[in-house]
Amino acid sequence: MGTFVPGTSKEQRALLEAAGYTSFDDLFSVIPESVYLKKPLPLEEGLSEMETEQSIRALAAKNRTYQAIFRGAGSYDHYIPAIVKRVVSKETFLTAYTPYQAEISQGILQSIFEYQSMICALTGLDVSNASVYDGATATAEAAELCVERKKTRVLISDSVAPEVKKVVMTYAFGRDTDIQVIPEKDGKTSTEALKEMVGPETACVIIQQPNFYGLLEPAEEIGEIAHSVNAKFVMNCNPISLGLLKTPAEVGADLAVGEGQPLGMPIGFGGPYLGFMAATQALMRKLPGRIVGETTDSEGRRAYVLTLQAREQHIKREKASSNICSNEALCALTAAVYLAAMGPQGMKEVAESCMSKAHYLADGLKKAGFGLVYEGEFFHEFVTEGAGSEKLLQKLDEKGILGGLPLGENRILWCCTEKNTREMMDEVIRTAEEVAR
Repeated sequence: MGTFVPGTSKEQRALLEAAGYTSFDDLFSVIPESVYLKKPLPLEEGLSEMETEQSIRALAAKNRTYQAIFRGAGSYDHYIPAIVKRVVSKETFLTAYTPYQAEISQGILQSIFEYQSMICALTGLDVSNASVYDGATATAEAAELCVERKKTRVLISDSVAPEVKKVVMTYAFGRDTDIQVIPEKDGKTSTEALKEMVGPETACVIIQQPNFYGLLEPAEEIGEIAHSVNAKFVMNCNPISLGLLKTPAEVGADLAVGEGQPLGMPIGFGGPYLGFMAATQALMRKLPGRIVGETTDSEGRRAYVLTLQAREQHIKREKASSNICSNEALCALTAAVYLAAMGPQGMKEVAESCMSKAHYLADGLKKAGFGLVYEGEFFHEFVTEGAGSEKLLQKLDEKGILGGLPLGENRILWCCTEKNTREMMDEVIRTAEEVAR
């Protein structure tokens, strides 16, 4: 933007006339007048560099920051090793796009290839794409990938995160896909209901593991039910949990998708995030986006290329499985650096820490009078119920602690990560005891 020069009034007038308008009011006439700004913005005169910095710092000081976070529900506060930001901040990597002449950018292609390899190792599946926009988009793309001419019904569990279900349903509406919600029972997918709902028209069955309530689903049984009618089994996974739980491949999943934010990305202000997708080799040619492969050049040297592209820009429109136009390359690189820094043992230790701390907090809250709504096995999230839940969250907020997500009806969805110390958890438990008294 250093060379940007705004258009003159004469140039702006010429542009308006070329577009068929007589004024800017005419150009924006589709916007309701009720939302117009009736007065000028209260902007100060131009500030010096020092004054600008002071002004921004004063604004930033008004932000509320929490000393401890016990909320997850799709966005998780994990520790990010310093090397992650150090590597991805290098100028060489600071691009979110693969050049159209991709092969000239061997470094970016290799970073994506390494990311894909790690996602395959994490999920146990054969192939991964170069990432999509976020976990919800990845789930929706997986659902549409499974739809065929005679298999047009998608079954999604009611225990999948609400925002993920909404995105899947939006995709289904746009593609005229028949989508049905599998009811939950005791916080998990009802396998009895699923058996009644599957049929020859079922394209896929989608669950979340662990699910929205933190519970572990009977994934193997659900996969067997889906495969009994030749439907695909899609698992939306928390990638950190895969350091400890069975991989999607081990429980029979055809597709593993999920939100990659826990892999080295801060919770930020809603993004940018990362949708990972992995599949069996049989589904490789249907994966949306791009797949980078390794080969050799004319001189026998190792080289990386864009092996498959399922976008309509690259293949016949009617054969395209998606119109995903880009990949989250910088976020994918972040995930790759995080996974490389952690290694298999590090991922296992983080998962164990999250799980053990969640169970410690759950036991303490239970003794304080906030019992578990669902008694099944859980990973690092759980739901409590008790009179005074709203007051508990308010008291924690006053102490600089962000409590769990309120679900209504005196229920709270809590989350623990490796960043939650015993002292933090004990403070939450003490506060719960005070409220209960």
